[in-house]
Amino acid sequence: MKITAKTKICMVIGDPVEHSLSPQMHNAGYEALNIDDQFVYIASHVDVKNIENFIKGTRAMQIHGVSCTIPHKIAVMPYLDEIEDIAKIIGAVNTIVNVNGKLIGYNTDWLGILLPLEKLTTLQNKTVALIGAGGAARAAAFAVTKAGAKLTIYNRTVEKAKDLAKEFNGESHSLDEIRNAQSADIIINTTPIGLKQKQETPFPKKYISSNQVVFDAVYDIQETQLIKETKEQGAKYISGIEMLFNQGFAQFKLFTGFDAPIDAMRKALQ
Repeated sequence: MKITAKTKICMVIGDPVEHSLSPQMHNAGYEALNIDDQFVYIASHVDVKNIENFIKGTRAMQIHGVSCTIPHKIAVMPYLDEIEDIAKIIGAVNTIVNVNGKLIGYNTDWLGILLPLEKLTTLQNKTVALIGAGGAARAAAFAVTKAGAKLTIYNRTVEKAKDLAKEFNGESHSLDEIRNAQSADIIINTTPIGLKQKQETPFPKKYISSNQVVFDAVYDIQETQLIKETKEQGAKYISGIEMLFNQGFAQFKLFTGFDAPIDAMRKALQ
């Protein structure tokens, strides 16, 4: 790294954030393009109750770019100066760019969902069971319905599931009714269940069939329990690392103006 006083700071914020692989991925991209004197990427643990103060700090310190992960994707929105149209429709922001003091919110998460799915299957008229109703779930709901899929949302708080389903013309159920998702073509988990190698899953193994596609948005160095059990059932799967990659490639260009060096960024994590 060739950091100087002119280097622009980018960072990922979350609670937790210690598991994040974004710094390795983005910094590898900067090095590959020989712009690591211009940009550096770090991580910061931010409690959601401090999000307003964090945004004030972003302005004061002239932080160039911010990646938002759980639970900040919705919480940051009231404090931004401008939100691009897709992020408005989704109702969540995962990327903030500081343009001459103006903080602009974007969403690239939906690409992180859509692009890996389209490599495995078509979405038109497929049934999707979406687990969760937070910021990542909103991006997933937008992505799959935009591509023509039929959506059902499962969440612990039923009212949140109902509200999100209404926005994207889907159905909603309590997470207690997750057994109904065994008939879905595609399962997408956007909850943090299974993070940090916890031996827990939002979708029991007995409901997974070999003709399904299971997408776990949770990512970690090791595979999650959901991905492990999906493999055991012989179903197709997409790990959260693919979401990280694909949303990150789009984010990289928003931060730097350069196309992401995909091979170098993948290699850094593999």
